[in-house]
Amino acid sequence: AGHVVLTSRRGERAPGAAELAERLRASGARVTVAACDVADRTQVAALLDGLAGQGDSVRAVVHAAGAPQFTPLADVSQDELADVLRAKVDGAAHLDELLPDGLDAFVVFSSIAGVWGSAGQPGYAAANAFVDALVTRRRDRGAVGTAVAWGPWAGGGMAVQGEAQEQLARRGLPAMDPELAVTALQGALDRDDVSVVVADVAWDRFAASFTALRPSPLLDEIPGARPAQTDANGETGDGTQLGRRLAGMTPVERDAYLLDLVRAQAAAVLGHPTPDAVPADRAFQRQGFDSLTAVELRNRLTAETGLTLPSTLVFDHPTPLALATHLGIELIGTPAATVAENRTVAVNDDPIVIVGMGCRLPGGVDTTDRLWELLTAGRDGISDFPLDRGWDSFLDGRLTDTSFPRQGGFVYDAGAFDAEFFGISPREAVAMDPQQRLLLEVSWEAIESAGVDPSRLKGERVGVFAGASFQGYASTAMGRDQEVGGHLLTGNATSVLSGRVAYSFGFEGPAVTVDTACSSSLVALHLAVQSLRSGECDLALAGGVTVMASPATFVEFSRQGGLAPDGRCKSFAEGADGTGWSEGVGVLLVQRLSDARRDGRRVLAVVRGTAVNQDGASNGLTAPNGPSQQRVIRQALANARLTTADVDVVEAHGTGTT
Repeated sequence: AGHVVLTSRRGERAPGAAELAERLRASGARVTVAACDVADRTQVAALLDGLAGQGDSVRAVVHAAGAPQFTPLADVSQDELADVLRAKVDGAAHLDELLPDGLDAFVVFSSIAGVWGSAGQPGYAAANAFVDALVTRRRDRGAVGTAVAWGPWAGGGMAVQGEAQEQLARRGLPAMDPELAVTALQGALDRDDVSVVVADVAWDRFAASFTALRPSPLLDEIPGARPAQTDANGETGDGTQLGRRLAGMTPVERDAYLLDLVRAQAAAVLGHPTPDAVPADRAFQRQGFDSLTAVELRNRLTAETGLTLPSTLVFDHPTPLALATHLGIELIGTPAATVAENRTVAVNDDPIVIVGMGCRLPGGVDTTDRLWELLTAGRDGISDFPLDRGWDSFLDGRLTDTSFPRQGGFVYDAGAFDAEFFGISPREAVAMDPQQRLLLEVSWEAIESAGVDPSRLKGERVGVFAGASFQGYASTAMGRDQEVGGHLLTGNATSVLSGRVAYSFGFEGPAVTVDTACSSSLVALHLAVQSLRSGECDLALAGGVTVMASPATFVEFSRQGGLAPDGRCKSFAEGADGTGWSEGVGVLLVQRLSDARRDGRRVLAVVRGTAVNQDGASNGLTAPNGPSQQRVIRQALANARLTTADVDVVEAHGTGTT
């Protein structure tokens, strides 16, 4: 080039700028070093106008700006994200807008972080994905453009030297020779490529770590890049030496030593200055680990312990504390508690008791005490349709019946949710059915009401039995697909509802979602009792949840003439004129009586007996059947070893339809 313009925010004061300018001048080029922030459109426009005023027409541009980042996604602030995106994204957009399409070359420096990801660089990866797409858009309109996604360069560049460079090399990404990189760039321009990846990759090492969690269609397309079906680092050992050292420690000393070991190695992999930056109870994934860094941590721990450890180590034991516990078991033997986990003992003679309760119900009820107050005061929990669900426009277009009720029982703050408390991102929380959100919060409250810290039950055999049915939230969230896509399936499947609680709390007993319509929560309690009696679990959550995301049930029953005009159900009364719909969530914490006494827990009630049946081929799919109801009542009494004379109160369900 006859005239080279070098731009940066500091211009001539930028490190290396003077030396580079002299080298270019020595080759015969005229050089201008300009202080210009390409992220500032006004500055870019002024620079181009100044060049044009001198009779210089820009014929080629190389956009190599960028800001480094080493922060896990969960910890990225909006300010940091803006800083990382600013130079690369805004700068590229301004150059694209202000320069003519008919250039000889428009080159953007991108990164492999935007192609296959890089731990701790979420904003940087997004910025590079943007400039790749910008070049594709330029080509679509007939303009020139080439994006090169670089791997790490030797001799400088954005990749930090020293330990970070060594980590990349161990993962199979050694630094490229700069001359080779420039030759590849010239080749891309000669071939008029749109987007290319230029990186020095040791495929045997890289593929093994990159596919540790899941297979990669990307690598399947690259000859020689298929991962070997063997251990990636090939090291073996039995940990005998470290095991003997640990055997001489107290349990407290041993646990502390192993936890410090895991945190120190994790900090080294993530580039943290001290192990204190690695929380013991926070999932590795939330701390920035991906399949590449997971394998590196495995390799480090293999070297430290002498154990042969799987590449899926941090996914099998997802927190530093869990991993340290696992290493202790591998090094000094299986504790008796682990053996007990594999033993299921029937304990049918031990009564099942309720030790905790939580609820959110219409009428502003958010505790069991407030539920009792509502009942004893005879207050009415029925109220108008919520304003935040958009039902009015839906109903106005479908119903002309003026007798259609506009009232029901609603949890008005059903949309409120403390996502961060449960380690859920805001985007995933929006995709989640409010039934999942409410069940999480009330399950936590039910456990706390028993005087138990829920976090201390992680890894325990706690069952989750939840009654629920699909209420149409997915169709509401589907309109925000760009915002919540990727989370809709797990956010709305009723089968996930109980699993979400088990996953969030770390419970390892059965997790079952039950949909038997109006009896769902009772059947959930029945199954929880059976599971406790059979020894499948030692503690269980049982309950039900309904949040009406759409008015579909109101519409359908209205068309059948089954809704009470005033929205209130009058079961078993002469004035019964239809049903009313309500929502809410209630959760019980249940366990065997002997365990409750051992743990010093207050017993709120004894579940003496439960029973479930079905009336088979009766006179209608939804019609009640008297003989079947009598049979199930007798069955429950027999199970409880009671007679009808022992019963003081009956709570019954009836729709009260005409």
